[in-house]
Amino acid sequence: MSGLVTGDAVVLGLQPARLPSRALAVLIDLVVVWAVYLLITLGLAVATASLDEAAMTAVSIASFLLVLVGAPIAVETLSHGRSLGKLACGLRVVRDDGGPVRFRHALVRGAMGVVEILMTFGVVACVSSLVSERGRRLGDVFAGTLVVRERIPAARALAVPPPPPWLVGRFTGVDLSAVPEALWLEIRQYLTRSRELDPVVGRRLAERLADELVARTGTPPPAAVPADAYLAGVVAERQARDARRAFAPGAGGGAGPTGVGAPAGAGGVPPMGTFPVAAPPVMAPPVVTPPVVAPAVADPVVVDPVVESGARPTGFAPPA
Repeated sequence: MSGLVTGDAVVLGLQPARLPSRALAVLIDLVVVWAVYLLITLGLAVATASLDEAAMTAVSIASFLLVLVGAPIAVETLSHGRSLGKLACGLRVVRDDGGPVRFRHALVRGAMGVVEILMTFGVVACVSSLVSERGRRLGDVFAGTLVVRERIPAARALAVPPPPPWLVGRFTGVDLSAVPEALWLEIRQYLTRSRELDPVVGRRLAERLADELVARTGTPPPAAVPADAYLAGVVAERQARDARRAFAPGAGGGAGPTGVGAPAGAGGVPPMGTFPVAAPPVMAPPVVTPPVVAPAVADPVVVDPVVESGARPTGFAPPA
């Protein structure tokens, strides 16, 4: 692994490319570039057949510089350090600090490549790459770049180390909801690379991350607990919570496909994903309404006023 150190004093796990892979990438690039150069040269020879010798020489020099020098520089700048050969071999050109290359880096590498690759048939580049500890040629030394491998086997991925046994379960009450994912990523990267850091630098970085974590959670670490152990304990607690949330029974919510027996949510509303079965309707007995019978109307009774007054009839009719 490379000993590249960023501005945060973090050692980057970059694997420098060695001579065989770099030579294969350069060979692929040279085959492609020379093929394009020959095609352009033939086309220009036909197009400039009527020109004089001086003009043809100028056109030849210009095509050489544009195709064999300018084209690799442009490709390396636009692709951020990956030419066709490097892409096929899984390589990339980066700065000494691990950042992407710019135009000036590609320009210095391309200009030096004309001398150490084209003019000397790659002898100078091979010797300097073998002598260099990180396999750099002269163009990399002057440009401040490094060719690294991008395709690293998955088995090289480092796991987060577990916390000390006496810290397991001591952070169950810490509220981790306000901790952003960016801070979790920094903490995990520190824990996986802590053994590669300088002890003093690693302790300062752990204290800074621990202070940020305390500011987010609002819970200070226990007394006499180192910062790195505190970070490992909190990360282990978060992993345990994620595991319980993922594998707890009923974590998916709801019951079976029919939703029978699914618990009701807040306000008596069944949770999402359930399909409650409606109860069969209760059939009420039919109500028999008796027929309405109109009351009988009695004949009107004519009451004689004489009989009403109690007088006896005498048969005498009063005069008209």
